[in-house]
Amino acid sequence: MTASDAPLKQTPLDALHRARGAKMVAFAGYDMPVQYPAGIMAEHKHTRTAAGLFDVSHMGQARLYGENAVDVIEALVPGDYQGLAEGQTRYTVFTNDQGGIQDDLMITRCADHFYIVVNAACKDQDFAHIAAHITGDARFEIIEDHALIALQGPKAEDVLARFAPPVRHMLFMTAEALHVADAPCFITRSGYTGEDGYELSVPMNQAERIADLLLAEDEVEPVGLGARDSLRLEAGLCLYGSDIDTTTTPVEADLKWVISKRRRETGGFPGADIILGQLRDGAPRKRVGIKPEGKAPARAHTDITDENGTKIGEITSGGFGPTVGGPVAMGYVATEFAEPGRAVTLMVRGKPLPATVAALPFVKQNYKK
Repeated sequence: MTASDAPLKQTPLDALHRARGAKMVAFAGYDMPVQYPAGIMAEHKHTRTAAGLFDVSHMGQARLYGENAVDVIEALVPGDYQGLAEGQTRYTVFTNDQGGIQDDLMITRCADHFYIVVNAACKDQDFAHIAAHITGDARFEIIEDHALIALQGPKAEDVLARFAPPVRHMLFMTAEALHVADAPCFITRSGYTGEDGYELSVPMNQAERIADLLLAEDEVEPVGLGARDSLRLEAGLCLYGSDIDTTTTPVEADLKWVISKRRRETGGFPGADIILGQLRDGAPRKRVGIKPEGKAPARAHTDITDENGTKIGEITSGGFGPTVGGPVAMGYVATEFAEPGRAVTLMVRGKPLPATVAALPFVKQNYKK
């Protein structure tokens, strides 16, 4: 039996999704809600104006213990984790020997371990990758008994503070162990929408109760994968497997900020020679925003050409941006075409459509810093 033939897994919130009328789809080996009866557009707009609740329990959660845990991490990623303070979260990427991105992930320093969250589609290979590089006293533990819930939007703080008042004092990319309605939760102030919000790692047997409590608040509605994708696209956030993969470097992906100052000087991560060389000399292509003219969206794999019809790149994510009020996209173009305002052409179903290179993000990111 191949992986595609394997039965779909369910998250601890599966019954909740079905009870609320969710349309379920297969995603990364899980049965997941793509939308609820209100529809993707309404869910997107509600998250931008109030608060959306997302089930992200399909993602992988783990802990890495030991005095030399930081050495294990820094051997795999280009970020500075020696300098990460307790209670801080940092985004990073696993790189390979060619400088490509194997996955993107979040790592939080806790009192006696690092808390790691990886993408659902990559979690088995990511966890094997970490385990294969364990050295010294480091000990790796996959978290099997917790769900992961995201509460996102400008009203997220007001809502969550009713159940856990200390969340008001948290800043973007910080974390605390708190209780929500008597359930122990590990909470990070982070998310994947461009809005303020939180991700809650909740004991599996408490997940549905906590989700129901939050959804009972007037400001909160459930949101599926469809709006999650349009929200992150407007916010200029990468989707692994679409906008970044093993063929793209952090420099090409316009993620060079994940390579810390110290690591730029010392290297010591996979593909360092290639990545640091691109930092020094430039990369041949760059991830950019693309604003198509008119109403027609440009989907992934749409060719981008110059005024002479010569291909200069390709769309990696595209669709309608409800907040923007029109189509938006991201993709890679040859570096000489990457300046915002540059006119380009998109070949959409064989027809040339005008577009413009745009600065990312398409909407203001509303993180509490």
